[in-house]
Amino acid sequence: MTLSDQLHQVKRRHPGNALAAALLVAFLSSVPATAQDTAPQGGPSPATVAMRWQWLNPEINSFTFRETDKVFESRPVKREGPVWDLARGDAMTMPAIEFGGEVRNYERFAEDTFTNALLVMRDGRIVFEDYRNRSDAQTQFISFSMAKTITAMLVGVALEQAKIASLDDAVTRYLPELTGSGYDGTTIRQLLQMRSGVDYEERYDFGDNPSFAGKLHEQAIVLNRMRFADGARETSRAHTPGSRFNYSTLDTFVIGWVLERATGLSLASYTEQYLWAPLGAEADGFWLADGPPGVGRELSGMGFNAVLRDFARLGQLMLDGGQRNGRQILPAGWVDKMARMTPTGGPMPGYGLFTWQIDDEPGAFSAVGLAGQFIYVHPQSSTVIVKLSHYPPAEPPTLLPETRAFFKAVAHTR
Repeated sequence: MTLSDQLHQVKRRHPGNALAAALLVAFLSSVPATAQDTAPQGGPSPATVAMRWQWLNPEINSFTFRETDKVFESRPVKREGPVWDLARGDAMTMPAIEFGGEVRNYERFAEDTFTNALLVMRDGRIVFEDYRNRSDAQTQFISFSMAKTITAMLVGVALEQAKIASLDDAVTRYLPELTGSGYDGTTIRQLLQMRSGVDYEERYDFGDNPSFAGKLHEQAIVLNRMRFADGARETSRAHTPGSRFNYSTLDTFVIGWVLERATGLSLASYTEQYLWAPLGAEADGFWLADGPPGVGRELSGMGFNAVLRDFARLGQLMLDGGQRNGRQILPAGWVDKMARMTPTGGPMPGYGLFTWQIDDEPGAFSAVGLAGQFIYVHPQSSTVIVKLSHYPPAEPPTLLPETRAFFKAVAHTR
């Protein structure tokens, strides 16, 4: 199939989203035609590079979003100790929703919104669990930017341990390498709020003239020639730190680097010791990385992978204020700080500390990842919903509204 055929198919399936369609074609067209100039000596093979470029391909991304350690560099996060038993509650029938002028049942919703797996917990018990597209309870799914919320949890732990002295510390206290960059004078709090003031645009253009974010993705994640966080050295200041919201995955990579420097541990080791083992996870997780062990760093902004039920455990941990069965895993009050929202001016109206407000439900908050990954926490109804998806890059504009309508219907169903 030619590039023009690919673009035509994307536009036909997802009209009105030309920018995202162009992004997809940029991905597909960026696959090198030959083995020349694809990877440094000792780097990923040309076949591996070609596969990495297919990550978002909507024809296969229901499967490329799983077991990503087979394709990318990764670091294991081992489970340890007694598993946090998630009891079964009475089975809950998923509600139908009114959307687009019609009533849609769960099966219609799940297919409409490209669902790979979905789990609902109510009052700490699993009341619904669904695996689709040949996935199952052992499938490890990519979280994409839900990993940002996990990184925020680890910042809370590091604060309680006094590894990080204060959220108002300058980033350069831990990373003097960023003196003179756009991050000079920016605090940890401002990064967690996506208000760093750094000149960075979350736009992934590839090809002959890639955007800065596109260059970092290609050179760090696809080719492993550099560390993604090292791109912070090249930045400049766009706005006064703290003055305006600007969603930036690079900010989260810098925070991951701060955690590594402050704790003296890799992000995977720190996650394993202070989150995954205390959580009582039932399966190993893993972080994707931008290079082999001893060289690369974990992708703190988008690279955590786990099974569906362990994502649900993270949601329940947040719902319970950082506690597992009465034991404080995250510092008391830290989840409240993560979920204290400031307006974004966008379709998802609020942002806390690497944590989203996606709707107008009082007190509800979410971890959100690219292509439809959600951990949705609704404290008023004691509900946690995990939805793992395979949205196409050319995302139909109805996806977020339909998903919000479903989450609301579930939260209000008794």
